[in-house]
Amino acid sequence: MAPFTHVSTDRPSRFTDGSYGVLYVGDRFETALFETIHHHARFMARTKEAAGWTSQFREIVMSVNADLYDLRTRAGEPVPALDTDSYAASQALAQHVRRAGSDGIVYPSIRHPGGECVALFFPDCASNLLQARHLDYHWDGQRVDLVRDAGSGAVFRVVDLPIDPA
Repeated sequence: MAPFTHVSTDRPSRFTDGSYGVLYVGDRFETALFETIHHHARFMARTKEAAGWTSQFREIVMSVNADLYDLRTRAGEPVPALDTDSYAASQALAQHVRRAGSDGIVYPSIRHPGGECVALFFPDCASNLLQARHLDYHWDGQRVDLVRDAGSGAVFRVVDLPIDPA
């Protein structure tokens, strides 16, 4: 799995400084979709990419069996590890719980209200992997505005979801 074979401190993320791999999993298709759209759009804006159908993504369906540190139970109180703009607290937390023996972290999706995500520290925590949908993302020069299901050819407009600040 790519997150564990292409490890680089040039590509840190919410729960790693890039010195170890993390597989991010959404609890449903829509959660994974909005999480990947957000990160793809940040990359496209940062690199000043031209508009067009820019990238293909694959939906991978899997089972997760892991001992997870739970950030969902902190409802109603600020959780620095879920900061929308800074990964400093989340990376420190992840290093701590990983060293303590946790297989990963379960947390509320930052980009899809009501969705949940898992950050897995080890590839053997995921099993029964099945490649499902193939998706193409369209970049309009400022945001990902369209998603095309490569299998059916259906095109869907991306509507921004309100992000719950709580």
